Amino acid sequence: MITIIDYGAGNLRSVEKALEFLGFSAKISAEPSDILAADKIILPGVGAFGVCMDSIRTAGLDRCIRESVEKGKPFLGICLGLQLLFDSSEESPGAKGLSILKGGNKKIPPAPGLKIPHMGWNSITYDANCPIFKGIGDEPYMYFVHSYHIAPDDESVVCAKTQYGSEIPVAVWQGNLFATQFHPEKSGDIGLKILKNFGSL
Repeated sequence: MITIIDYGAGNLRSVEKALEFLGFSAKISAEPSDILAADKIILPGVGAFGVCMDSIRTAGLDRCIRESVEKGKPFLGICLGLQLLFDSSEESPGAKGLSILKGGNKKIPPAPGLKIPHMGWNSITYDANCPIFKGIGDEPYMYFVHSYHIAPDDESVVCAKTQYGSEIPVAVWQGNLFATQFHPEKSGDIGLKILKNFGSL
């Protein structure tokens, strides 16, 4: 069973439908017991960093998220679900993230002719050794909606990047932990392939 964490924000149903289309059993839940009992976990996210962290902590989900990652369960963060893994964000000064990975989130730097938020399709370069990227081809296009990007203390966790004015990191991989800034559930067949790779771990 793949549990999709419900903390009151995110494209939960679209992720669930994509997993079910691929033949996986998926469940949306805000119950810590469901998260702890899951075989795999997905943390989606849409919204503001601080507001979402408040919701996660109020529901007591921060502790079971950390516990599940520490126990080695496959974990996938999507969009804000990537950013929340870090300590902080310029979007919400003073708000504390999950601190599973060290570092923060910074505003995408302005560049001539580019709009913020970064919204639409961009190609990525990625670490071919990362299991969730197996078989997705060279520089695939993925769908993005974000105004902030991760800034890890340890660059070795970054497994994908894109160009948007400058090169920015858009995915991380550390053991059983995976997370993407782009939305695989909105990225067509290639995005479905990434979800299939994750579900098959």
